[in-house]
Amino acid sequence: MDFRTTPLPELARDVADRRVSARELVDHALERIDALNPTFNAFVAVDPDAARAAADAVDARIAAGEDGGPLAGIPIGVKDLEDAAGFVTSFGSAAHAGDPPATRDSVLVERLKEAGAIVVGKTNTPEFGLKPVTDNPTFGISRNPWDPARSPGGSSGGTSAAVAAGMVPLATGSDGGGSIRIPSAVTGLSGHKPSLGRVPAADPEAPGWPHLSSKGVMARRIRDVAYALDVVVGPHPRDLRSLPHPGESWFEAASSPEPPRRVGWCPTLGYARVDREILRVCERAVEALAASGTDVVELDKVFDEDPGPSLGALVSTYTRRTVEPYRDTPIWSKLDPLVVIAAEMAAATISAVDLVRAEDACHRFNGQLVEALEQVDLLVCPTTCGQTPEASMPTTVDELMARFFTEGDVDLDALTRGVDLERLIGWLQGIGQLDIALGTIDGEIVLDWCRLTQPFNLTRSPAGSVCAGFTESHGLPVGLQVVGRQHDDVGVLRAIAHLEDVLALDPVSPV
Repeated sequence: MDFRTTPLPELARDVADRRVSARELVDHALERIDALNPTFNAFVAVDPDAARAAADAVDARIAAGEDGGPLAGIPIGVKDLEDAAGFVTSFGSAAHAGDPPATRDSVLVERLKEAGAIVVGKTNTPEFGLKPVTDNPTFGISRNPWDPARSPGGSSGGTSAAVAAGMVPLATGSDGGGSIRIPSAVTGLSGHKPSLGRVPAADPEAPGWPHLSSKGVMARRIRDVAYALDVVVGPHPRDLRSLPHPGESWFEAASSPEPPRRVGWCPTLGYARVDREILRVCERAVEALAASGTDVVELDKVFDEDPGPSLGALVSTYTRRTVEPYRDTPIWSKLDPLVVIAAEMAAATISAVDLVRAEDACHRFNGQLVEALEQVDLLVCPTTCGQTPEASMPTTVDELMARFFTEGDVDLDALTRGVDLERLIGWLQGIGQLDIALGTIDGEIVLDWCRLTQPFNLTRSPAGSVCAGFTESHGLPVGLQVVGRQHDDVGVLRAIAHLEDVLALDPVSPV
């Protein structure tokens, strides 16, 4: 049994047909977690007794002739931003690590469990899901199964590490700026950020975040992702954003892939610099797509501006609202310093008018994307513009200030207008070092290694990632991003399934 190579529907059918028991699947997951989690730190909490009891209940229902559900006996992980009954939802933060366990499931987890899935544990996330790598002061650093020295991405990096390492075949994720697509890309998975509202979220969230972040699941191949999404999509009365049921099976659509008629290839989207090695890998994948019958159109640009400032205004406001209650408490000193920096910047620099401007920018970006997609059916570009960061890269505050604030890469005046810089820098220097998500572009250490996913959260578009190949320098996976028109999740899923077939890579991590 190997979760890295056996398709999800096949695992569920084997349980339903009693060729294997749910208990055996859960025991295998627990054995893999015991063996691999000390290295990769994918899971932050596991409940073997509850998982085995749930598996026994599934087996008993099937033995009695009942339907176990489309996910019968499938062991899953739940990202630690999501409620799962019996587990603490810590958000990767000391502020919540001591909270009582959740008494009920989120809508996403509830629907997965109703379909027969069994929660074995919670997966790691950066504090409050705010970084494209996965580490936090409470639970530590998650690592990439392709290379433990590298990050599995973020913020769903615990999930990507767990799935890529074969600890579980399926786990939940969320994507507010790339948090499903980035970790999928760097761990060799196929991932999909559903259109905003396809998977409902009924829990209250902070201003800005509900309008950006899509719930979803992560698995090894896109047909597995589509199979699981089939049981969780559809409206919920408590989610104002939730969309009607799509009316067709996404799994069936992904299982009958066909070459997209016409796609636009725009590697920079008009604003980003892309690593040459990543660009070469993605170009070869696009050439294979063209050879399969797709008309590939090269686009000079899609967007007229960088989405980072607009996304940053919305996310920083979320950060401030989230951590403000802890400002004058002992918890404040235990927060990730970068979380505190974001909160301080937001408090001093982002006004209500700025938030309205950021929302206006969402409409502007969407208009530009619509214009591009009038020429083509889908858009493709690299998922990340730089190579995966090291899993731990301590950087002194002095180095950070010198490198990014005095060399002109960042407009310090604009970034810190109204901030008490003397107080903030003094506080930072008291910390001494930070763990920062520094990737590389053409060998240069940079902060902006994953800017290509951001605009499609502002536009609320369906977007996914497929493994396009591997870097020659490190042998690490490279993702190609596929973006569709509003609500055209089926088009994205079909295209990724077609690319999987055409590229025939079938990446399996070496663990």
